[in-house]
Amino acid sequence: MPTLRRTGVLLASSALALSAGVATQSSPALASATHTSAQANKAIGASMVAARGWSRAQFGCLSLLWARESGWNHRASNRYSGAYGIPQALPGGKMASSGRDWRTNPRTQIKWGLSYIKQRYGTPCGAWTHFRSHGWY
Repeated sequence: MPTLRRTGVLLASSALALSAGVATQSSPALASATHTSAQANKAIGASMVAARGWSRAQFGCLSLLWARESGWNHRASNRYSGAYGIPQALPGGKMASSGRDWRTNPRTQIKWGLSYIKQRYGTPCGAWTHFRSHGWY
């Protein structure tokens, strides 16, 4: 059984490794998918919004929406509803249509979320407007 001191040292070393950008997984691809920060996830989102031809204003709406939904955390989970990931898909398994790695890959979650927004609201600002009126999107 680990001691409190040993546990603290392990946690501290893991935190240092993550903050330094050192992968703690054996696979670099898996590590890059699972150990990204909210800021890195947001940068991925900005790139994917631009690739769709949406404006910076549209990314502004998306940024506000997903900051409220998940804080851009790709592991965000709503313990009451079961919503999961950056877009808070309900159920989270819906995102499997965009990739098998939907639980751990922010790019897969963002891809699914942008498709959902386009299909349901047309644009991120349409989704943000709905969210502000109803408290959900």
